[in-house]
Amino acid sequence: MKLKTSIFLSSVIATAIAATSSYANPVWDMYAGLTIGVGAQTVFADGHDKTNAAQSFGAMFGVDLPVFRVEAEYNYLNESDTHANVAMANVYFKMPSTVIKPYLGLGAGVMFSGEYETDVTKIDFDTTAAYQAMLGVTLDVPALPFKFDVEARTMYLPDVYKVGGTEPDILHYEARVKMRYIF
Repeated sequence: MKLKTSIFLSSVIATAIAATSSYANPVWDMYAGLTIGVGAQTVFADGHDKTNAAQSFGAMFGVDLPVFRVEAEYNYLNESDTHANVAMANVYFKMPSTVIKPYLGLGAGVMFSGEYETDVTKIDFDTTAAYQAMLGVTLDVPALPFKFDVEARTMYLPDVYKVGGTEPDILHYEARVKMRYIF
């Protein structure tokens, strides 16, 4: 009888240890990363649309959960005549997969500084809302604390400044690469 009791108690203790240790391993990852993008930017100003090559640089900090990702992001947008600083809050919805993981993302934020500068004039941007959409894939590097994202992104900045009765909008679109370090 003592043998059966010992086996029963051992199995209960082993089950309890296994159950509590599974809670010790989080199902979410915190990360920080850097991003670089190359594309184009169009300024829409009452029929006088202007498109030039553009690039962006940024940094992000976020939490990666099993089905989605949430992050805070800073972007510096640079084009030949304009540059802007943009802070965003993003949500990414991930598709289940193994090594290559597709995702769809949405973001909202604020452009807090920027300017339009030519040889003739310099105009400071107003603080305005910013919206973006992303479509990409995450490449998971096994056994290393890094993940790489390759994505297409479109950012919309409405009414960036006022000159006369004109309030131009900016559409910034690009291909981006992100490197995220998982803590």
